[in-house]
Amino acid sequence: MVKSIAVVTGAAGDIGLAIARRLKDSHECVALIDVDDAALQKAVTSLGSSDRFIPVVCDVTDAGSVAEMARTVDAMGLVQTLVNNAGAARAVCLHDTDQAIWQADSALNLEAPFMIFRALEEALKTSKGSVVNIASVNGMAVFGHPAYSAAKAGLIHLTKLIAVEYGKFGIRANAVAPGTVRTQAWEARAKANPQVFEEVKRWYALQRIATAEDVANAVFFLASDQARAITGTCLTVDCGLTAGQTELARTFSQSDHY
Repeated sequence: MVKSIAVVTGAAGDIGLAIARRLKDSHECVALIDVDDAALQKAVTSLGSSDRFIPVVCDVTDAGSVAEMARTVDAMGLVQTLVNNAGAARAVCLHDTDQAIWQADSALNLEAPFMIFRALEEALKTSKGSVVNIASVNGMAVFGHPAYSAAKAGLIHLTKLIAVEYGKFGIRANAVAPGTVRTQAWEARAKANPQVFEEVKRWYALQRIATAEDVANAVFFLASDQARAITGTCLTVDCGLTAGQTELARTFSQSDHY
């Protein structure tokens, strides 16, 4: 019997690891894709079940490496779920963004998900599978990191393109847009300002920030049969950040109820 496979890119990071752990409950095998071999091995060890989690080293920005990864995954079983999670942000403002940074952020955050989808397209057609792209609230409004943000906006649109063109094959495509999530990427900022997470909560309706597990739960839902009528959407996991800000509502309305 062919094994059902979930593919998670950027799997050695905090969010990728949480997604892989969550998808184990609905797939026979999870392929952990990352460019960092040592980090992948550490991730597998932390997951504690090496027979269910298979590490695959891959540079998702390199077409040859992606093709080799696809061959490896195809030999493992049938891809049922693809989660394009790998991503990174560089310069924090346009003034500090040069062409190299712009191209690098586009390559990782937008071109790589496109290449990986195309590489696994036939398997996803066969399984009538699900694609979940990890976007960001940065792709919906301006919160800094312009090259990353523009790429994430493109990723949200790529999600819709896949949903519309490949729906006839039974493939569903959705995006998840997290707000602030406390990960290793935030630790440098936390060292510079230990109060950063407390300060940022003021902008979130729930007065908290999301966890990696919150993002993983959204991915699990969108990849499941419970979401079988959902495609082409972007689900924000942002504790209300993009819904609006109480401070502005209070100023505009002059109501103390905000």
